Amino acid sequence: MKLGIYNSCMGESTSLSRLKYASVAISGRPGAGRSTLLKNLRPCLEPFGWEFFSGGDWSRKFSIEQGKHNSNDPKHHLATDYGDDVDYQIDQALREKISHPEAHMAVESWIAGWNARGLAHVLKVLLMCDDALRIDRIVNRDDATVEDAKGHLRTREEANIGKWKRLYGVDDFWDPKYYDLVINTYSHGPSQTLELVLQALGYYKLNGQPKSV
Repeated sequence: MKLGIYNSCMGESTSLSRLKYASVAISGRPGAGRSTLLKNLRPCLEPFGWEFFSGGDWSRKFSIEQGKHNSNDPKHHLATDYGDDVDYQIDQALREKISHPEAHMAVESWIAGWNARGLAHVLKVLLMCDDALRIDRIVNRDDATVEDAKGHLRTREEANIGKWKRLYGVDDFWDPKYYDLVINTYSHGPSQTLELVLQALGYYKLNGQPKSV
């Protein structure tokens, strides 16, 4: 039996200290489903004091505040809207915070999981998706044409990967070797993706719920 998104979350009996991981870091390219997963995790984990951070939402807001991006433009900002030091400081601050097992956070960004590499108490999730479906999702999200979405996506990816390569000297941020859980969101919808993550956390076991995936 498949559980609905909200039925997937329950658990007054859940003890955070007994979950298999203290935090969750979600990586993936644009359109892979990071923000959807973060949103769906919120009703499951927020009641227990978990914090939530969206790298995309934060950087878009920062870009608008700096006058680099029009708030009425549905398209996402470009990596070149602000300096490399901003990305570096955010990455380091997030890694510092989730490096403490007593912290309970769910974070998403293009490279959040890679940024948490080596932290055994952080569940590192990689969302992958067919390029055509990613573009289709961006078309619907940003109310853009297919060609505009393709061009904007290509520009964003080239700029961001170039920036991170300058900062970190690598470009294999989505190599599965860095991740505990890899989910194809082409073959797994939002509910299934949520259930896989909760299952990996040990959430269902603590609540006495069956594994439905």
